[in-house]
Amino acid sequence: MAIPSNNVKLVCACALILAAAAGHIQPAQAKPATSENIRLNQLGFSPSSQKLAVVVTPTASGATPGFVVRAAESDSIAFEGTLQPSGEKTWSGKSTLIAAFTAVETPGSYYLEITEPGNGMPVRSTVFTIDESVYRDLASASIRAFYYQRASMALTENHAGPWQRAAGHPDDRVLIHPSAASKSRPAGTRVSAPKGWYDAGDYNKYVVNSGITMGTLMSAFERYAEYFLHQKLNIPESDNDVPDILDEVRYNLDWLAAMQDPEDGGVYHKLTSASFEGMIAAHLAVQPRYMVQKTTAAALDFAAVLAQAARVFKPYDPHAARHYLQAAQNAWQWAEQHPDIRYRQDELNKTFDPDVTTGAYGDEQLADERHWAAAELFLTTGDQAYWEVVRSTPADFSLPNWADVRWLGNYSLLAHKERLPANSAIWRSRVEKHLVDTARKLRDAGGRNAYRVAMVSDANNFVWGSNAVAANQGILFLEAFRMTGDADFLRSAQDTLDYLLGRNATGYSYVTGFGRKTPQHPHHRLAAARPELPPLPGFLVGGPNPSQQDGCDYPSNVADRSYTDHMCSYASNEIAINWNAPLAYLINGLSAIETQHAEGHRHHD
Repeated sequence: MAIPSNNVKLVCACALILAAAAGHIQPAQAKPATSENIRLNQLGFSPSSQKLAVVVTPTASGATPGFVVRAAESDSIAFEGTLQPSGEKTWSGKSTLIAAFTAVETPGSYYLEITEPGNGMPVRSTVFTIDESVYRDLASASIRAFYYQRASMALTENHAGPWQRAAGHPDDRVLIHPSAASKSRPAGTRVSAPKGWYDAGDYNKYVVNSGITMGTLMSAFERYAEYFLHQKLNIPESDNDVPDILDEVRYNLDWLAAMQDPEDGGVYHKLTSASFEGMIAAHLAVQPRYMVQKTTAAALDFAAVLAQAARVFKPYDPHAARHYLQAAQNAWQWAEQHPDIRYRQDELNKTFDPDVTTGAYGDEQLADERHWAAAELFLTTGDQAYWEVVRSTPADFSLPNWADVRWLGNYSLLAHKERLPANSAIWRSRVEKHLVDTARKLRDAGGRNAYRVAMVSDANNFVWGSNAVAANQGILFLEAFRMTGDADFLRSAQDTLDYLLGRNATGYSYVTGFGRKTPQHPHHRLAAARPELPPLPGFLVGGPNPSQQDGCDYPSNVADRSYTDHMCSYASNEIAINWNAPLAYLINGLSAIETQHAEGHRHHD
């Protein structure tokens, strides 16, 4: 006699309960816990990109366990693979396993699931996204961050949202510091130099650091102009006919132009209060502001930026472009007449009052600034005198930073190779070889280490602002890809972004507001003044720095783990414009290439 189906269900259910109680089977498990030991890009990946995760383990596992990639909503398996051991341990002495799941290309939300070595328990990663537009918001935010740094204007809710604020530092009555005094502008003279970006977590404005920042942003535009023509950032100038990235650059350019003494073409090193302000809102920071000493480095960085601006802004404002070029040439002439005026703050304070104790940006090596200025002036004017300076400079590669800008010039020259002289073939070949060889060595070193990223190939990379070192490595890879078409360089650039967004020794995504585990307490006065709000989004913090100059408590002294998310930590957790600029170049460059690839694919279909 058949038992009715509903009784079958009842009997089966009872049997399952009894069996479970007897220990014969296990009850259904909840989703595995999220593990901090699975390190990956916390935003996700574009469909066609390489996709890697790193699993950190106490010791190497004899077996090679498997992993699965599951759809976040259904938990269905999208991909199965085997974890591969890394050849090198982390600097903390741990082993890592690599999960490669590049084959997953269908857009959606996913998580990685593994059986954790050592305890046999299933664990999962944070949820990540695969989508063509996965980096769109971050790409915009990395440039919008500069808008939040604007001096001399109020930020409205329409553009700044909850981070709206009153205007700070009108800078229309800046005092000439005694170190900067001249016959036409004696000490105490009041001059006007409004606008510009606050340099970092502080409220001062420095020519040298603005130099590399603006050069990097304008170079990003020159490389990927078509992409930037369509990017809208929701800044006050977004409705005009100028690309938003250039509108943002111009806000700082207007200030920079005012840092030149119109009498002789020299350029003041910085506009600053005598000492750092407290952690207060910008409009409450009202110490007197000074123009401090003209220097050769400031003049040359100014000349490079204004010469590049003359080229970049010419299609949008020819009159301004002519002004920029004349200002650049005047600064160059001043630097040629004053080739060795260096900023030495300690010596300055022995001679002049008041003492100045803000960021020094002192630079003892000036040949790189001269090279960069000559390169940009040559490209804009075609004057062979500038080319003679360029061709006499060593061609070996050095990664750009504020104190070494030589390769900003070489990047520009190689990007505009059609403008090089007819007799430049040997120079060009030598410089291209240095670039590609360096990128290849860095790529290969990155492929061997525990996190599969170039940044972790050398402990010496972990200096103050180490995340900017990583981002500038990413730019090197993009330049090498542009030059050679070798997709391995593009993958290395993506690896660099993965590092910055979570595939690293701390498990942090180092960009505020982007990722599951991000900095909450950056050394940033604008953020500290509004503790009830999340930190302003889109800022790259400095990153691991074993020198720990701030004296704060750090969880580790190991180079790639020497980071603390604390407001006191200006050595690892500050923000700075010269760190955000290479982030913006890297993420927008990758987005531009991805957009071009996707459009080409759709056109082919």
